[in-house]
Amino acid sequence: MSAISIPMADAVRTPALPDAPRAEGARPPLALWIESLSVSFDGFKALDDVTLTFEKGELRCLIGPNGAGKTTLMDCITGKTRPDSGAVYLENRDTDLTRLSEVRIAQLGIGRKFQRPTVFEGHTVYENCELALAGKKGVFRTLFARLTAAERARIDEVLELIGLRDAAKRQAGLLAHGQKQWLEIGMLLAQSPTVLLVDEPIAGMTHAETERTAELLTGLAGTHTVVVVEHDMEFVRSIARRVTVLHQGKVLADGPMAQIQKDPRVIEVYLGD
Repeated sequence: MSAISIPMADAVRTPALPDAPRAEGARPPLALWIESLSVSFDGFKALDDVTLTFEKGELRCLIGPNGAGKTTLMDCITGKTRPDSGAVYLENRDTDLTRLSEVRIAQLGIGRKFQRPTVFEGHTVYENCELALAGKKGVFRTLFARLTAAERARIDEVLELIGLRDAAKRQAGLLAHGQKQWLEIGMLLAQSPTVLLVDEPIAGMTHAETERTAELLTGLAGTHTVVVVEHDMEFVRSIARRVTVLHQGKVLADGPMAQIQKDPRVIEVYLGD
């Protein structure tokens, strides 16, 4: 059985693109869409005319061999890399994110978690979440400002969600590896992102931490659009509702995990026998 691919003929073109989710009615609204994205580095085509859509509240796994274009795609979405051509749109806005700064893109609702956790190890778990709430206030002002009732409630909600409420007063540097990963996810959640990009979240985790991470990510789907880049296929199978496979900068396959596993093209280039 061949996987569902995304033919270019079916891609919606600007300026009709922002109105497409409403016009189709029956389909869930889109949180993110990528339109004909191409990127080259010294003649190497890292992304080659990639078009993808992500529905609001879905959990999507993005897989592919090394060099397939996964990191470059996330870099383009977050503004770290400027594409040679193409566009990225968020929700119903008609603004092309590829024209904005990384900071502005984050402010609009895209949060990214890298493979290695980046937390403030000298501060407590609670203070890390407080700093994440800072927004335009800045770090210095935040540490000496009084939280509002709404901000305290938001931090408590996030700590409960990531399972670190009992560790709120613990210094972040003393947390286990998995807990640091969850704290960083919590710091992103404190900013209320629409789309959450998560890069290899279980690297270095124990089996118990991996299971907890799976529960956390699947629990976030629905409220957030979650895009997970991961190489561990067992983990992908445990959380995947839909999978996109990249290969040589192009979308090789896209569809339910059960279908992707049977696709002979995917087996040949990535999954193996």
